[in-house]
Amino acid sequence: MDSAAQLRGVGLRVTSARVAILETLRFARHLTAEEVAGKVRDRVGHVSTQAVYEALNALTDTGLLRRIEPAGSPARYESRVGDNHHHLVCRACGAVADVDCAVGHAPCLEPANAAGFAVDEADVIYWGLCPGCQAAA
Repeated sequence: MDSAAQLRGVGLRVTSARVAILETLRFARHLTAEEVAGKVRDRVGHVSTQAVYEALNALTDTGLLRRIEPAGSPARYESRVGDNHHHLVCRACGAVADVDCAVGHAPCLEPANAAGFAVDEADVIYWGLCPGCQAAA
């Protein structure tokens, strides 16, 4: 499905900035809002940072994008949604990589006591050193 059709499918107006954001994140994962803004400007010219933030929020709210927020790091965005995957984050350089569910069916983890909640998602971040930082150490 093309980006314009995705936007229409969730009831959002099709704009050049929104299309550029979706297409940017289709090919580059785990970008910060500032990184997205730079790549969008390369594609469509001037777009305010505020407009990029607003578009990222709208795209995240409708489920077209996912926002991840590793502790001590700016929020990052990706287009891989709906599969309940997790992330690896390098403690040294901040690199982020996707990792599929650890074990079993979504939500991958079952709490010892769900306290009455109907759990439908688990958000797991594994921390460590990426291969490049390991080699440098």
